[in-house]
Amino acid sequence: MEDSAELESILPYLPLVIGSSRRLLWPSKVVEALEAMSRGPDHSRVNCGEVLYIAISDMRASLSLADPLSLSAPLGYALFFDELMSEADSRKWFAEDIPKLANLLLRLPSLLEVHYQNSRAYGYGLRILGPQQPGMVLLSQELIGALLACSLFCLFPISNRGLKHLPTINFDQLFAYFSSLLLSSLYDSYSESQENKRKLLSLEYHPWQSFLSSPYADFWTKSTIPLCRFQVHSSGLIEDHAIEALEVDFANKYLGGGALHRGCVQV
Repeated sequence: MEDSAELESILPYLPLVIGSSRRLLWPSKVVEALEAMSRGPDHSRVNCGEVLYIAISDMRASLSLADPLSLSAPLGYALFFDELMSEADSRKWFAEDIPKLANLLLRLPSLLEVHYQNSRAYGYGLRILGPQQPGMVLLSQELIGALLACSLFCLFPISNRGLKHLPTINFDQLFAYFSSLLLSSLYDSYSESQENKRKLLSLEYHPWQSFLSSPYADFWTKSTIPLCRFQVHSSGLIEDHAIEALEVDFANKYLGGGALHRGCVQV
């Protein structure tokens, strides 16, 4: 794989390494674990949330990820997969979905290599974009799925993310705080994507200045023009209110807000 400034910027935040042949690789012990899971629970013994978390911890150890996961994450994984899910859904998840996710993760190195090869001429490759830095990233649905699988398995290194002001990416806090609505939504979205896995999608991310420059801010703070009458509802769903309703999300400074831990699902 040819050297790429885009890859170099993101590599410290990926769970992969570059081998002697300049190819992206998983460490050998992670490959063994993923191959075992890809063959199903009879081979890997990953058949419940509790054992899944143990497998995740073992893979993190193989990646030498020293940052501890949330203390409540083991309980969250067990609670969601072993109690919140129906027995039929849980059995299907570990028999069918976990093997598919493991296979997808095994392909992550090749998916990234194809991604950078295809985006080299256009500058749309996966990379770190600084605050207010314009740019665009195009990702295939399959690559997005593999990256989300990394989040589910908590395989991303996080020790240096604070230096670039990057938000939460692993799902340990999501399971620790146990947002059952969001976890169920993620599961439903994954199931739907499996049904439409041949559909070609791309993700476009283009940051822009989201703050008002001083002249406009001054206008709004000093304006005496009256607003039209409106009602504010602090709870409930937008679908339950009258037509022409507008949902306002007060997010934090990160894209996505706090949706992966204590935050809300953003619409």
